[in-house]
Order: sequence, then C-alpha cells, then structure tokens
Amino acid sequence: MKGDASGARCGHPGRLRQPDAEVSVAFLPSIALERTLPCLAEPGKIIVVGRPSRALDEVLPFLATLPNVIAYTPEPPSLTLRRRPGLITLQPERVSITQVIDSAQGLELLAALTDAINATWEDRAALVAATCRRQAPRPLDVWALLPQTNCGRCGEATCMAFAFSLLQQRQQLQACDALAQDEGFADRRVTLQGMVG
Repeated sequence: MKGDASGARCGHPGRLRQPDAEVSVAFLPSIALERTLPCLAEPGKIIVVGRPSRALDEVLPFLATLPNVIAYTPEPPSLTLRRRPGLITLQPERVSITQVIDSAQGLELLAALTDAINATWEDRAALVAATCRRQAPRPLDVWALLPQTNCGRCGEATCMAFAFSLLQQRQQLQACDALAQDEGFADRRVTLQGMVG
C-alpha cells in the first residue's frame, strides 16, 4: 500500500519524523598546540603557543569581563589573563600560556581554555562585552597605598616587593601588619582589596 495513513511507501514501514532539537554548537572546537618555547620567567618550564581553530575576535570582549584580566586592548584585539602560576595571552589567531611544566600539561591547559571560552560564549547574553581598554593595577599603584615602611614583617624586603607579590597573588593583604592593624589605613585597605582581590 503506497502512501497509506501510516506513512508507509513501497512496502517499507513509515518513519516518524522527530522534531528538530535545538543543537548547541561550540564556538571554538579546539586550540591546537603549535609549538613550545623556553619560559624565561621560570627556567625549566615552557611557554605553550596554540592556534585556535576559529578566530577569537568575537569572544575576546566577553572574556575581558572575567575577574582575572590583567590587560585588554580592543584594537588590535589582545587579552592577558592571570593564572597561577603565569599568564594566558589571547589574540584572534594565537594563544600563549606561560610557566607550563611540559607539553602534556600544555595540552590539558589548552583543552581547559577551550572549554572556558565556550562557556563564556554560551553565557554572553548575561555579560556586558568590554568595549574599551582595561588594565590591571600596576605595582606603583599598589605601592602608593601601602604604609611604605619597608619593615619586612610581611616576608618581603620592601613594600615595593610586597606590591609585586600582591599583584602576582603570592601574598595576601593580611601579611602587612601595619595595613591590617592600624585603623588609619582602613580606607587604603578597602581600596587595595578592590584592586588585588
């Protein structure tokens, strides 16, 4: 029976058509490991350089809203993020990750970065894309708010060294006794907490 009510044709049983399901396609399928370089900041470690399978121009303004941004430049697009340890720099056609132990860890980091980029892209409707340059505090910005006594009780030789350590997240604000205990520094302490987390 051709074309009966069951949808059968030429003697074959009819197939029920499934409604089209909304298929989620990842923004970025992958980041390929392109090469490794020696890491000058941390001898014995490497810099991993990757090539995204798709240009990152569209997603960089949304990634620039993340809390660990060190610097974002819209033109030409470039974003640097802090990771412990090291940095991640994203450009439309290139990704660099510093202070990586070996290629295996580099591949893991590139896969995790791909997942983070895709998650950010999926949540972009809830984010406000960055449209202007963004830069993290500089060591002098932090130093200007410290007591500047160079007492060394924090474990650093100077307040400037402490400022660098705060920005690199190797130290916590509480390590500065004067800042933590002297109420005269309360406003500075609040400002610094906003700057370095």
